Amino acid sequence: MITDALTAATRVLLKLRHDPSGIVLTLAGPLVLVVAFGYLIGSAIEAPGGNYRAYLLPGLFVLIAVNIIPPLVTMAGDAQRGVVDRFRSMPITRSAVPLGQAVATSVYGLVNFVLMGALGLLVGWRIDGGLARAVAALGLLLLTQFAVTWIGLYLGLVLRTQEAAGQLSIVVLPVSMVSNLMVPTDGMPAWLRTLADWNPVSALGQAVRELCGNPTAPATAWPLEHPVAASLLWSIAILAIFAPLATLRFARPR
Repeated sequence: MITDALTAATRVLLKLRHDPSGIVLTLAGPLVLVVAFGYLIGSAIEAPGGNYRAYLLPGLFVLIAVNIIPPLVTMAGDAQRGVVDRFRSMPITRSAVPLGQAVATSVYGLVNFVLMGALGLLVGWRIDGGLARAVAALGLLLLTQFAVTWIGLYLGLVLRTQEAAGQLSIVVLPVSMVSNLMVPTDGMPAWLRTLADWNPVSALGQAVRELCGNPTAPATAWPLEHPVAASLLWSIAILAIFAPLATLRFARPR
């Protein structure tokens, strides 16, 4: 299984290497977010500690980590072109291709996080929690990204067309926005704040800020009071549900 999965991951990364526009969009998108929110919008937002960019950067890391659209579109495109059917006919483990996609997503996700962190340091973001805790924050981001990739893979196999997969971004984006990633939740209406505080991405944002020593959002719910534990539990739950679902869906003919 490991050999098959690494081969599948290599296939995905080689495809990306031969797609210069895809590489540019994959790497430039997060950098544009840093500049847009850090400078254009950040001056109008009050953040804990008074430094919005210190509050923002961990939120942007999380926004990239929970983005299921790239693996969703990739898997839907493979299903649409018959590549998935071709893989089904091969003598490989049924979990190899989705696992390889998840591994490849984590690889270029790591590159994104490093580039965003470097740009963040240039615009005033600082890591005040120590190197070990920063590495733990990076590991938590990669674990979450690996887990949520399986959601994208499953949905891509269900939708089976890139057009439908692309349209799903309209539904996915509000899930990330109703959280503490961009702004603290204490200014939201009570019902919306409850949703935002219990949103899994809010716990991850709180965890990354806490580990990096950055300003954190007010904690009024258990996930925000124990963000690292909550983020680990969410990732394990997502993997336990969607990894088997995606594998079974991949193995099942139309």
